[in-house]
Amino acid sequence: MRLWQAVAAIAAMLVFLPVAAHAGPTLLFDPASGKVLYSEDLDDEWHPASLTKIMTAYLAFEAIKEGKLKLDQKITCSELAFQQSPSKVGLPVGAEMTVETALQALVIKSANDVAMMLAEAISGNDTAFVSLMNNTAKRLGMSRTTFVNPNGLPAPLQVTTARDLARLARATLSEYPQYTYLWGMQEMRYGKIRMGSHNGLLKTFEGADGMKTGFICDSGFNVVASATREGQRLMAVVLGEATGGERTIRAAALLEHGFQNLGWKALFNNSQTIDTMPLTSDARPITSIRQSVISWECGTRRRPKTVNLSKGKPKTVSMRVAKAKAEAAAKTAKEKATTAKPQPASVSVSPAPAPAPAAAAQ
Repeated sequence: MRLWQAVAAIAAMLVFLPVAAHAGPTLLFDPASGKVLYSEDLDDEWHPASLTKIMTAYLAFEAIKEGKLKLDQKITCSELAFQQSPSKVGLPVGAEMTVETALQALVIKSANDVAMMLAEAISGNDTAFVSLMNNTAKRLGMSRTTFVNPNGLPAPLQVTTARDLARLARATLSEYPQYTYLWGMQEMRYGKIRMGSHNGLLKTFEGADGMKTGFICDSGFNVVASATREGQRLMAVVLGEATGGERTIRAAALLEHGFQNLGWKALFNNSQTIDTMPLTSDARPITSIRQSVISWECGTRRRPKTVNLSKGKPKTVSMRVAKAKAEAAAKTAKEKATTAKPQPASVSVSPAPAPAPAAAAQ
């Protein structure tokens, strides 16, 4: 069985798991018509993380269309761009790259420094660019979205919804189809540096062709995902998964469900669209799921497994450490057996402290 077939099989079983199985809003839709095929909490506010960069790219495409930027034009890394937290390319102050390369780094690497470089190239400074972002959001009907920076790094007031992200994604693909290839690139090279995409669907889901992932501790793992089969494109928005793997599986589940049931939806033709579906009356305000995220960056991680290494009380240790300790204890006991009465091996291992939380927008 191919990898994408295995993922599809799992996805088919997971699409209708209870809401508690995942943390945040989800939305499955047809970008051509805007029809909603499945949704949960599509108007709940959420931190977009690096899904913010879809708007940054949209405005870069617009600037190119208007002649303000050119693909072969070089833009410069400023002090402010240099100071941005990872994920980033890590250019020194004064370094340059072309707009085309910057767009690739923005989408594939999710580079926060490059997002700032593009913002400054388009509007002169980040403040003016953020104003442009919010004005454009209003024009696109993103009524519950507020942008604070061009890259999605943590900001309490930077919020959006699954519905608003769907509107942005639709506009980006329909108005600038010539850049569709960017969203589906799995990797790029900048000099000797190879940078790969965070979008696991591109390698595991049949027909996957974009679009963008995002992650900060407060939002969890987000994705706007696109896939096309037999000329039919579907898109899914998944917000707030606990891990990158769960984000991929949830998005795959939605897309697979859509492709398997699209014929029935078309037959009855009763789906509402992103624009006609009424605003959810009990939509929730912004919330943080930091404590639910499984990530070293957030100071959380998977709970170590409990392994019984002796007849005494079980010790909580990692499997790798447990195995090494057990082997060492067995060897020591065997060596002592020839000269002294064997003593029971006893191991006491404490879990390593979690590292301090670090900001990230991927």
